[in-house]
Order: sequence, then C-alpha cells, then structure tokens
Amino acid sequence: MRRGFKSEAERLAERTRAQIGLRPDARLDLQALARHLNVEIISADELVDRARLKQLEQIQPGAFSAATFQLSDGRVFAVYNPLSDLPRTNSDIAHEFAHLLLDHDVREIQQIAGHTFLTCNPEQEKEANWLAGCLLLPRPLLRHEVYTGTDLDALAAKYQVSIPMARFRLNTSGVLLQVRRTRAGNNA
Repeated sequence: MRRGFKSEAERLAERTRAQIGLRPDARLDLQALARHLNVEIISADELVDRARLKQLEQIQPGAFSAATFQLSDGRVFAVYNPLSDLPRTNSDIAHEFAHLLLDHDVREIQQIAGHTFLTCNPEQEKEANWLAGCLLLPRPLLRHEVYTGTDLDALAAKYQVSIPMARFRLNTSGVLLQVRRTRAGNNA
C-alpha cells in the first residue's frame, strides 16, 4: 500500500462514520452508509437464480463475494452473495463501499467458468480491504472494547464481523500495544 494510506484510511473511516451519525464505538450501520453513498444493497439472488450462485461456489469457492455496479442512469448497486454468513457479508459490503469511498476504477475483466467479473487491481483490493476493516472496527471502537475487557469472540459477535476480521484489526491497528503501554504506565 502507498505510504501513509493506513493512517489516511483510519481518518476516512472515522470521518465517514461521523457523517452518518455514528458514535465512535457504535456498530457500522451498512444501510445508513448505503444511503449516505446513494447505493442500494441487494442480494445476488435477486438478479440470478440461487442455483447458479451455488454452482459457481462449487466450481470456485469464494469466486463471488460482492460487486458494485453503476447503471447508465447513475444508480449504484452493491450486490452481495447470499450464500455467505452475516459477518462475511458485512465485510464484503464494507469492502465494496471502501472502493466507492476511495474512488477506485474497475481495472480488469476476468472470466471464470463462463462468467464475467470486473475487478480492481491488487493494490486497490488491499486498500479496500484495509478501509473496510477501519469502517467496521475503527481504532476508537477497538480501544474502547479492549479497555473494557471485551474478548475476541465477543468483539466479533457484538460488531457482526468474523473472528479473523476482529483479530486482524486488533493486531494491525496498534490498539493492543497502546492499551498495554497505558496500563503499564498506570501501574508504574
């Protein structure tokens, strides 16, 4: 990722969450963010038969998680895979919103089992992954939860994210180290 992006993403996530009226320690309301971005969230099985989604999942597991489409009339849709569980769906939708917030362009066309997919370049995918994590679990929220003693499983359940996402944010945000240092300073 480009230099300074991680800090920029943290600030963008906090600013975006504030714009939709969320407290720093509140769970992300994806519908409120969708309204803010003027995007409609829809399940892929509203567009194609669910059996086709299952077939694609059998051919290549994880090939489709979510995608964003802009129609010629300007309407924007974030389409998610209804076969995924809620924590994964939340991450996938947040990832799509991150692409929009970062103004990423569609760069690649890929064919998988006769299905066409439009994707962003790998660097943009990394940026969207990082920002999605910041949107779902921003540093102030993590700091609050760590100070109050919330464990990993409870954190994931409370904010409807996967345990790997919660672990990733805790490990990469610097919050655990910050809390340890604060507690060590208070005990000195």
